[in-house]
Formats: sequence, structure tokens, C-alpha cells
Amino acid sequence: QVQLVESGGGLVQPGGSLRLSCAASGLSFSSYAMSWYRQAPGKERELVAAIVSTGSSTNYGDSVKGRFTISRDNAKSTVYLQMNSLKPEDTAVYYCRATYIMTYWGQGTQVTVSS
Repeated sequence: QVQLVESGGGLVQPGGSLRLSCAASGLSFSSYAMSWYRQAPGKERELVAAIVSTGSSTNYGDSVKGRFTISRDNAKSTVYLQMNSLKPEDTAVYYCRATYIMTYWGQGTQVTVSS
């Protein structure tokens, strides 16, 4: 059974940082492209960042470029999202996604940026 478990969300002040983790199990992690999406209330789910299976290439949504960094550790079957200079508009539920032959989603973790 495939599981993607996000962690690291929480409440942070504007300008602060958080590091999200997504631990995968039940799949051949190193074969999967991994990505982070987010969904704010009343808005569509949007791509935040993506990384290929080897980690050699990344892609970011325009709103987070230069502030967020995606990385992965294939030995630990984990993908990370380092979020710096957080803004109130970054508030959302953040989801991890694994894509290869199939696509799997995690359950999400809430990130709230507020003073």
C-alpha cells in the first residue's frame, strides 16, 4: 500500500521559514517524480515545486521562485520543501504528489502564515 505522509506544517510569522517533509512508502521512490502542490480556501490546487526522480532537475511555481527549494533523499524515500521568506498568501494546505506510472497524493499539511 502506497503512503505519502507530509509533516512540518504549522503556524509561522511572515518572513519566517518552514521545512516540509513527505515520507513515502510502498513504492519504488527513486523511480518517481515528486512534487508539492498547495490549495488555499476557495482556490484551485496549484503546483508549488517539482523534482525529477534523480533530483537533477527542479521546477517552481512563479509565486515561490527564489523563496522555496525542493529536494529529495532517495535513500530515505523522502522529499522536502524548504520555505523561506513566507508570506500570508502562502497560507494553504500543502500536498505531496508522486508520479510515475501511477499518481499518488498525500493527505496534506496545513501551513498558516500570520502575525
